Formats: sequence, C-alpha cells, structure tokens
Amino acid sequence: MKTVHPSLVLPDPDATLRLAQSLVPKLGAGDVLLLEGEIGAGKTHFARGLIQALVDEDVPSPTFTLVQTYDAPDFEIWHADLYRLSHPDEALELGLTEAFDTALCLVEWPEKLGSDRPKKALTLRFSPVGDGREVQFLSDNSDWVARLKEHTDV
Repeated sequence: MKTVHPSLVLPDPDATLRLAQSLVPKLGAGDVLLLEGEIGAGKTHFARGLIQALVDEDVPSPTFTLVQTYDAPDFEIWHADLYRLSHPDEALELGLTEAFDTALCLVEWPEKLGSDRPKKALTLRFSPVGDGREVQFLSDNSDWVARLKEHTDV
C-alpha cells in the first residue's frame, strides 16, 4: 500500500472526532475505510464520530454484534468489528463483500478479511503517540490521493 496523504498527529480524542467529521463530505456509497491499530488506538472512537456526523443515533461498538448498520440520508453505513473472527470466510457470511459495493463501510480489524480485503479501500492506521494518536492514510487506489488532497487540518 502507498501513502496517499501525510500522516496526522491527533493530540486528543476531540481531534480524532474532528478528523472523522472532516472526511464525511468526501465519502459515499461504495467507499470502504479499513481501520487498523491496536486495542485502544482510536478506531471505534473515529468510526463513532464519523457515523454520528451522518445519523442522529447512538453508535455502540459492534464488538459483540460484529456488524451495526445505519441508514444515512443517501446511503447505508456498515460498521464492522472483525476482532472475534477466526477465518476470512466468516466475514463473507456477514455480507460484507456485497456491502463494500453498496454502502459506506467502516471495518475494524481488516486483517481478518484476508484476501477479501477490497483493493479500492482507504486504510487508516492508528498508532498511539503520547496522550494522542497518529493516523496514516494508505491505499492502492490512486483515487484517494485526489479525494484527500484538499483535506484540511484537524
């Protein structure tokens, strides 16, 4: 994967929310965000902020349900947490591959997808840095370079 945008240091949880909210206008049906990072790195916090910028609903972690779906005004949102899966076929059984084409998908622990990881996806890799986190933007799809080019600072 190639870096498609300079990494950002997010000094606190509010900066993570601002990043999520700032990406909303650039996203739509068929977009896939793969959220990587260790436990506590900010993946769910980011996803929750992004989803709540689109729908006025409580956004629980999908750790136990595996997938939560939401109806945004123009498309469906799928928030998946694959941490508990033991084989990539289990992700297929959830219907994720179909959702990759029709919904905005936020996928935590995307390494569990194995070879079914979508090529068009944008990976956000979260790493702890002091009291905050750093996020790297990675993709094999050059479209993301243009879409993130005018991204403003958080």
